[in-house]
Amino acid sequence: MSSPAEFYNSLPPISKAYGTLCFLATTAFQLGLYDPMLIALDYGLVFKHFQVWRLFTNFFFLGKFSINFGIRLLMIARYGVQLENGPFQRRTADFLWMMIFGSLTLLVLAAIPIFQFPVLGISLVFMLLYVWSREFPNAQINIYGLVTLKAFYLPWAMLALDVIFGSPLVPDLLGILAGHLYYFLTVLHPLAGGKNILRTPFWIQRLVSRWRIGAPPMQRAAVPDDRGTSGAFRGRSYRLNG
Repeated sequence: MSSPAEFYNSLPPISKAYGTLCFLATTAFQLGLYDPMLIALDYGLVFKHFQVWRLFTNFFFLGKFSINFGIRLLMIARYGVQLENGPFQRRTADFLWMMIFGSLTLLVLAAIPIFQFPVLGISLVFMLLYVWSREFPNAQINIYGLVTLKAFYLPWAMLALDVIFGSPLVPDLLGILAGHLYYFLTVLHPLAGGKNILRTPFWIQRLVSRWRIGAPPMQRAAVPDDRGTSGAFRGRSYRLNG
């Protein structure tokens, strides 16, 4: 069995970086090094007092040390890593762009009064969960040893559990909305004959290449994907950039 250090070093770069930042943010909070309100999303402070860091820092706070915090961190370690090592293997720039697009979408949604929430870290993690559930729709998931269901339904089951246990509904719902928008624009719409209007920007590809983040992409054509089935459970067909 590999050691914790070996496991950590084996994680793909984007999921590892995001999970590490979330862990450090919560650890620093538990040590009393900062007030969470200093990093929370507040558009009034962003635009009136130019506290632009709030547009970024709010995504790294998953709450204080608790069972819920551990579950969110495990979601990154499992679903984020499986996405990055599976459908996004050798497509680090595409995975990074998905995270950026998801963050931008959440920032827009959070500007709507009924969706306002001070921290969007949980929402971004839920977006990863939703995209994972669409990429691996037929995987069998056991929830707390109580019920087994297909991964396609996992985001909704987790949302229901959060509501039952008294957690806010808005963060989970925002993540589902952002994840569905990304999946619709990159998979469902192109599969229906539409154009992929959400291609990874060139500057992100250059950034990933310049800093040698992740494995370099393979130069090959698209391969038909027949893992899934028709309709809502259909998998995607991948096209590598380049």
